[in-house]
Order: sequence, then structure tokens, then C-alpha cells
Amino acid sequence: MRIQLEHIAPDAKSSFRILHNPRLNDLFYWHFHPEYELVYIEGADGTRHVGDHISPYRDSDLVLIGSNIPHLNFDYGIDTDYNKEVLHLSQNFKTTVVHHIPELHQIQKLFGRSQQGIAFTGHTKKEVGKRLKQLHLYDSFPQFLEVMHIFQILAESQEFELLHDEAYINRYNEKQQQRLRKVYSFVDKNYRKKIGVSEVASLCHMDKSAFCRYFKKATGNTFIAFLNQYRISQAKRLLLSGMNISEACYSCGFESLSYFNRTFKKVAGENPSRFKKTMFNNNESG
Repeated sequence: MRIQLEHIAPDAKSSFRILHNPRLNDLFYWHFHPEYELVYIEGADGTRHVGDHISPYRDSDLVLIGSNIPHLNFDYGIDTDYNKEVLHLSQNFKTTVVHHIPELHQIQKLFGRSQQGIAFTGHTKKEVGKRLKQLHLYDSFPQFLEVMHIFQILAESQEFELLHDEAYINRYNEKQQQRLRKVYSFVDKNYRKKIGVSEVASLCHMDKSAFCRYFKKATGNTFIAFLNQYRISQAKRLLLSGMNISEACYSCGFESLSYFNRTFKKVAGENPSRFKKTMFNNNESG
């Protein structure tokens, strides 16, 4: 099993990044990132895989994952209708805000415990899950206050299980993390245009062959496969925003509509038109 360092683009208007109902059930995404992650999923039976901990969850799950702990997307393989909310909080917010405000001492301790992974249960899971589902509807300042309220609820709760006996230590060193982050950041900024492997290899001060071997060993994917997966994830977002298939294709860096259709089906398991029809039908029925 290979692990991927996820690059999370910050939101310039917020201290947090909120993902409302992201869908990754067709992708085995074993990854880590410096940001703290609070994830809630309901309407599904799945696998909770955080660090070295693997266990099933039933119907719903609420988990706080510490910085750089590798984890599997909680909706992997789910084929039922489900809801999912993901909240990311940067390390910088913890160190510059939470750490220096005495009233947030309990939340500071919560983030410390999160390095073991925390699964919440009972009333806490139900209450926080309900709040997370509404979080994307708030304006910036009320959203900030609600996020702090959510973390205070978690900090005061006794309804939880620690997923590791001790803080999880990520086996990737800082140099490896920085190198992968540089590659992922480059792709995030440039996926709309043609990207050559040699161009990316030069960012890592490698020749093309050495970079390809390195990237495959580090992530379990070829660079081209990773790039295509990233572009398709962006294409899905554009299709759901109302863009037509041809526009989404060229907006995400594909130079051929036929290649886009083949790649979309390989990555997503269905062609773009079927994906768009299915998702809009689900939204209407919901």
C-alpha cells in the first residue's frame, strides 16, 4: 500500500476548509496532510482506517485525525446514498491562535490527543454531525464561531475512543513531504495546461527516469496516472457546476475529447455524461 501527501489549497477567506458532500467512493485514497481533519459520514457502513488502526463503522462515523496521520477516505467502496462532511484546520491556526488563548486550553489538549486519532460516539457524534452538515451555509464570521463551538463540544466530550495507544508517528521525513508537496502544488496551479514529466522532474532536481521511479515508489501511482486523476476530480466539479462536457475537458488540461472520455471512464467508472446525469438525478431526488 502506498501513501500520498495531499495538497490542500487554502481558502483565502477562511481559517478553515470545508468540503460539503465530497465523493471519493470510487477511489482508494490512502493519503496524509499537515492539516487536522474532522470527518463525518452518515448513511453508510464502511471501514475506518487511520494510521495503523482498522475497524468497521456502522451507519455513521465522526473522527478527528491529527496532523500528517495517513488515512483512507471513509467513503471508499460505499455504494449506498450517504452524506459526508470534511473540515480541515491548518497547523498554523493551532499554533498561532489556539495555543495562545487561555480560554481555548481544552481545544489545545484535544488537538494533542488527535495525534492518536479520535472516534466520537453517542450524543457527541449526533450533535456535531448535525452542526457539520449546516456549516457550509454560514457566512465567514458565524462559520468561524460555529467551528470553535464544534471543537469545544469535542474537547469537553467523554464519548470517544482513541485509535492508537500513543501519538502516531508518520514515517515520511520532512524532505520527502516537501518534495511531494512541491509536485502536488505545481499540479494544482498548472493542471489546466500541458504538463511535461521532465518539467515536473526538474522541480525535484531529478532527470525524467529517476523522477518516474521515485514518484511511483512514493505514491504507488505513475505521475501521468496521478495527473489524470487530479484533472478528472476537477472535471467532476466543473460538470456539477453546470459546465458542459467539452468545456470541462479543455478547462482541465485535456487536449482531446476522446481521450478525456476514456480517462474519465477509467478513473470514475462511468463516462462524463452518465456521471453528470446520475449526480443531478440524485440531487433532485434528495
